[in-house]
Amino acid sequence: MGLGVRWTVHGDGRTPAPGAVVRPDERLSWPRTAGLGAQHVVAMFGASFVAPVLMGLDPNLAIMMSGVSTVIFLLATRGRVPSYLGCSLSFVGVAAVIRAQGGTSATVTGAVLVVGVALFLVGVAVQRFGARIIHAAMPPVVTGAVVMLIGFNLAPVTASTYWPQDQWVALLTMLFTGLAVVCLRGFWSRVAIFLGLVFGYGLSWVLDLVFGKIHSANGAGQVTDHWRLDLSGVGQAEWIGLPSFHAPSFQWSAILVALPVVIALVAENAGHVKAVGEMTGDPLDDKLGTAISADGVGSVLSTALGGPPNTTYSENIGVMAATRVYSTAAYWAAAGFALLFGLCPKFGAVVAAIPGGVLGGITVILYGMIGLLGAQIWVHNKVDLRNPLNLVPVAAGVIIGIGGVSLKISENFELGGIALGTIVVLSGYHVLRALAPAHLKQQEPLLDEGTSAYDEEDAPRGPSAPDRPEKPEPTE
Repeated sequence: MGLGVRWTVHGDGRTPAPGAVVRPDERLSWPRTAGLGAQHVVAMFGASFVAPVLMGLDPNLAIMMSGVSTVIFLLATRGRVPSYLGCSLSFVGVAAVIRAQGGTSATVTGAVLVVGVALFLVGVAVQRFGARIIHAAMPPVVTGAVVMLIGFNLAPVTASTYWPQDQWVALLTMLFTGLAVVCLRGFWSRVAIFLGLVFGYGLSWVLDLVFGKIHSANGAGQVTDHWRLDLSGVGQAEWIGLPSFHAPSFQWSAILVALPVVIALVAENAGHVKAVGEMTGDPLDDKLGTAISADGVGSVLSTALGGPPNTTYSENIGVMAATRVYSTAAYWAAAGFALLFGLCPKFGAVVAAIPGGVLGGITVILYGMIGLLGAQIWVHNKVDLRNPLNLVPVAAGVIIGIGGVSLKISENFELGGIALGTIVVLSGYHVLRALAPAHLKQQEPLLDEGTSAYDEEDAPRGPSAPDRPEKPEPTE
């Protein structure tokens, strides 16, 4: 397929035959392909535009660079891995921590650029040594814990920054978004976050008309009388123009805060490649390293210009599953639409005007979902948290990360939050595993099982594991 920019027309180019799929190297007619591309842009819209706003970066530049990163990804994987690369929400907590320490947008993008370089190097290592190095260095118990603490570390941002700006809009937006996620089906459930944003946007506008200004905290934390929805920036913005670029700056303290996100990005990419391979029937293990490296390159390029980092988007996997169209031509069309959106400053101003209360309602669900993805990794890989070898480093690392525990190294340097939590989980697991007795390495649970459905007869037993007493028969 060369570089993945040539496609054969599937069937009559209109509708796939019953039970058939449109493979990555096929396409429908160009008008239908363009429509599918627009659908992919809408699918990634909610998260990909919320993320730069939450990080304090230019949403126009974010959408433009998401299109550029998608093109880089499609070229690198030679059209075998259909995917859209949008702004990664995993970095929202990192940006919040860096800014709380006095960092600027340049500091944020500089730290994240280093993460992109690290991600590229991980991809190169996977290409050279195979995916086994990921499983050895970052087993599911570690990966799940890091993803969890990244998500839950964001809880104070919602509670102290967004929710207080308009608690009632936040509450109603949260309820509407939750209903959309649960009750809607197919494509609409995939864009529930976007629908929540539209609902909250409209609700804020109506409340301004009916009740006037609100007396509450604004984005800077100052209690004032202000409009919920301030569209003054939209009127001043041009219809056509370049987004705002800035150069990154590098600080060790910020870089150490951001580096743990590499683990989450590797997990996201590995899960994406595996899911796409299963859907298309094309084993893609040989493309895992390439996909990770391409994601790293796209993130480096975006952050070098002042934009946010990118990652493969699960929302677009949902669109492919619903339509059964895996054509990479649709992703090229999506990238083209993204570039056009990026050249419209007025569009970016509309996004930047999202009221704080709306973000409060959205992020309550969104941040929680990010954190619970860590638990999903544990469940999917059957991680046994009754085994102290798993339980101890995870328990310590998650509490450190979520609670904001810090460790002062010197007068000018300290570790805390996400960075310290990740170090504790990663190093703690491997150190304890090296020192642990053999029966713990065989996943022998030593804690009280209670009423767990755990089957003792099926449990893996280490050669040196002590025999457990038989469970007593229940008495009347």
